[in-house]
Amino acid sequence: MFRRVGYFIQCGPDVLPAMSLLGRSVHPRMPRFVILRHEFPSGHARALHWDLMFEHGGSLRTWALSGEPLSAMEIEAELLPDHRLAYLDYEGPVSGDRGSVSRWDWGEYQLESATADAWQLVLHGTRLRGSMTVQKGVGSHFWRVSLGAAPTTG
Repeated sequence: MFRRVGYFIQCGPDVLPAMSLLGRSVHPRMPRFVILRHEFPSGHARALHWDLMFEHGGSLRTWALSGEPLSAMEIEAELLPDHRLAYLDYEGPVSGDRGSVSRWDWGEYQLESATADAWQLVLHGTRLRGSMTVQKGVGSHFWRVSLGAAPTTG
């Protein structure tokens, strides 16, 4: 699908895989991720946490991490409802007096494998680069997020 934008022609993502540029094929971009530091007003029932969000199927698959995602560690996480894609680029107040968010890390990721209970990924972020596993706990509604043996943090 093409549309005219000023003097330029813009094409939709359905056209990109078939295009080439100077003999090189142009691939669609990798899906994006963001980690938001989510702070709440004092006295709120929820504590500070980090929202881990992966662009997937037109929305953001989201987990609330109980701790800051640092290198070579495992973090307990809670699966949250999917969020809007707007959060990929958002910083600021969250509606409903639910505090505010700031971007802690962002970038692209490669999904190595995915099942209903586990995701294997490779992150290409500004802070985190390397492998990550998001896996549901046995008999629990909580998940575990494991950062690879030595992902790079910036």
